[in-house]
Amino acid sequence: MGPHYLNRFFTPKSVAIVGASEREESVGYRLLLNMQEAGFKGGLYPVNHKRETLLGLKAYPDLNAVPEDLDLVVIATPAPSVPSVVRQCGEKGVTSVIIISAGFGELGAEGKRLQQEVLDIARRYNIRIIGPNCLGVARPSAQFNATFGDGTIKDGNLALLSQSGAVCTAILDWAKSQDIGFSTVVSMGGAADIDFGEVLDYLATDGKTTGILMYVEGIRDARRFLSGLKAAARLKPVILIKSGRHEAGCKAAMSHTGAMVGGDNVFDAAIARAGVVRAYSINELFSAARVLANNYVVKKDRLAIITNAGGPGVMSTDRAEDVGIQMAELSPASITALDEVLPVHWSHANPVDILGDATSERYQKALEICLKDKNIDGILVILTPQAMTDPTQVAECIIEGAKTSKKPVLASWTGGARVQEGRNLFDNSKVAHFSTPEVAVDAFGFLASYTQNQILLKQIPSPTDELATPDVTGARLIIERVLSEGRQVLTTQESKAILAAFHIPVTQTIKVSSAKDAMIAAETLRFPVVLKVNMAEFSHKSDIGGVRLNINSVQDISRNFLEMETAIKQKYPEITEVGMTVEPMFTSPSGRELMIGVVRDPVFGPAISFGLGGTMVEILQDNAVALPPLNAYMVEQMIAKTKAAKYLDAFRHLPPANKKALVDALLNISTMVSELPEILELDINPLIVDEHGVMAVDARIKAETSHQLSPYSHMAIHPYPHELIQHHLLTNGVNITIRPIRPEDAGMEKDFVHRLSERTKYFRFMQSLQELTPEMVVRFTQIDYDREMAFVAVTDDKSMPNELGVGRYMVNPDGHSVEFALVVADDCQHLGIGTKLMKTLLQTAKAKGMSFFEGEVLAVNKPMLSLVTKLGFSIESIADDQEVVRVIKDLRK
Repeated sequence: MGPHYLNRFFTPKSVAIVGASEREESVGYRLLLNMQEAGFKGGLYPVNHKRETLLGLKAYPDLNAVPEDLDLVVIATPAPSVPSVVRQCGEKGVTSVIIISAGFGELGAEGKRLQQEVLDIARRYNIRIIGPNCLGVARPSAQFNATFGDGTIKDGNLALLSQSGAVCTAILDWAKSQDIGFSTVVSMGGAADIDFGEVLDYLATDGKTTGILMYVEGIRDARRFLSGLKAAARLKPVILIKSGRHEAGCKAAMSHTGAMVGGDNVFDAAIARAGVVRAYSINELFSAARVLANNYVVKKDRLAIITNAGGPGVMSTDRAEDVGIQMAELSPASITALDEVLPVHWSHANPVDILGDATSERYQKALEICLKDKNIDGILVILTPQAMTDPTQVAECIIEGAKTSKKPVLASWTGGARVQEGRNLFDNSKVAHFSTPEVAVDAFGFLASYTQNQILLKQIPSPTDELATPDVTGARLIIERVLSEGRQVLTTQESKAILAAFHIPVTQTIKVSSAKDAMIAAETLRFPVVLKVNMAEFSHKSDIGGVRLNINSVQDISRNFLEMETAIKQKYPEITEVGMTVEPMFTSPSGRELMIGVVRDPVFGPAISFGLGGTMVEILQDNAVALPPLNAYMVEQMIAKTKAAKYLDAFRHLPPANKKALVDALLNISTMVSELPEILELDINPLIVDEHGVMAVDARIKAETSHQLSPYSHMAIHPYPHELIQHHLLTNGVNITIRPIRPEDAGMEKDFVHRLSERTKYFRFMQSLQELTPEMVVRFTQIDYDREMAFVAVTDDKSMPNELGVGRYMVNPDGHSVEFALVVADDCQHLGIGTKLMKTLLQTAKAKGMSFFEGEVLAVNKPMLSLVTKLGFSIESIADDQEVVRVIKDLRK
């Protein structure tokens, strides 16, 4: 496995700066000076055809004149000259380029043309580019600073990725005042080539980086972005700010859902799915970084506050409510214990007000009691400078008390000079300190959000009954027929047919165009019935009086039809024929009106919305948003975020609603929008749920012709790849299935490894291993199908175990090779399972565009060496390692 393909951007051994200058006001001057002041130890070559020396270094007229091979070229010349410089890079064999220059995609048609010319040249020579229009890149530990920011950058363990150079410099300046250091700084700029996803790939496995801070404005490749975020967030905290929060990028005028779901809440749903925390200011960004960098873990979000002043405690409580943090309820045992050590007039509740004359001993005992309380997940200690309180001594006690605690202890020493010494003590302790209590509460909120998002990222769904197989082909044919007629909006009847194809219960609908048709339809369905306008021009029927409920006779349906027809024709004279539908009046005394919607976000693709429904849906604004594909756990979390969640429980005379039926409906919607890229919008309003199940009473779908060339390319997250499922017959006559692994396979995978012999476990893991840890189970079953693949061989045959074998590969950091692992159960060997799994892996990796398929095998593992030899692998020895050999297959042949 070679180094990451971005390695030369961050640890180059030789760098040329094209456009280096001695003019102090120029970008080229600052770039060269920063490289020198960073103490760069490699070859540093300024390129400027007008100078022989620059800042004491020999200058070169062009790149061809530089005597050394170059790892990295930094370009800071005017935009029109950049294509020729990139061409020189290609001719010299340089594959890593940073373009600082502005004047490209951000400056209209000519700038875009120039940028495309640069990209075309870069692709011809296999060059990767950061920028253009960026601040540059820095790696302080490598004494490398190719940015034109002002001053040095302190070495540390946080990585900073920013799309804006100005925001990047602001964060760096703020960090300098806070004595915060960085492992890596990357200004993405225009991100014409390398984007966030690829840099996140690098940082995910970077040993110097323990946390990642990001400033995001826009995303070009949503799938790569989320894939990189998930890979990084599995291993280290990722906190980001995104600007442009109020732009409703996916708002669709015709859709209830589109009116409520905008680009920002879709973005929130996406990053929550990736296990990432979102901040809303630079202060919040570093507040989150402080608590997450301390590796705190909270189970829930119950916060206790200890304070020597009532005002800050009340303000902190208000802030906790603002950000959705739960104030912990002290246990009776804690209140009794606090009564014994605190004055009689203490608050007897949370916040724990220990009064203005609090001593360090009082703080210490209150902290000890709260840390033992199982109702408390984290503690904020507030101190205001009072005559009887020694801020420094209290800080020492708090630091000592927090040393052995697994619960986070946060502090806010509010004031000026009197509390400064105490603040300084916190800087080198386990206790995260904040300038104001409100910011500390925000930080605890980030910690709670991070914990919840990590659960969402790593959770193992429990096995569930398979949903019924949908009629995807039939649904697609209906949509294609509608589109062939020049329509985008499906009728109610057509929309319900699509829902029915995905096993979502719907009320029967009969299309009518005359009073006579309406009478016949009503008699057929039996009274009472509903009469609705059914025309693409009227998306929201109730807005034009286009819904009549509880019609109980033939006379009434005829009268209602004629009244609605006349009213619409009077208001819209251009309409010659009014289409309507007749439906049975669905009644349920215990029914709750909900809504499920889908909109197509321009960045992240389909987004599913759920919440309270009915005619006041836009006013209620109760909705949670999630990106498909979804599983049952994610759906349950989505429901829990809404006001509708409480509406589903039993209350007053209503029995609890059938939540499983609701979960299944949302899962079926997830499958629908995954399998049908033609769907642009979907509204089911109302979806009525009661103790018996769900019923879609009204539905509307908008579609367009899909032009995607590969399955699921309309989605930001690759769903389960059903198309890779294969069926085989073993030599012993048993039918097996080879399919991609699923999160639901967690229990099966753990049992499979448990059954393996010690010898087979050693061959697979090259170490002594008794059981898979929970983390390993998650890692093996919760995979990103874009960057890795795992296939399991399973059977329902009772004569054999359920799981017979498993093979997997992961894309290496070089981006063009994969490393594999394979194991077959001891009692299932010599049946051809290993060969079938390996061939499936090879075919999949090749289809993904990989060039090499490789792995490390113990030299004593003769069965594996025999298999790979039979499949055409070459076998190479590894220097200084006699026990392991490397096996490689060239997939290009």
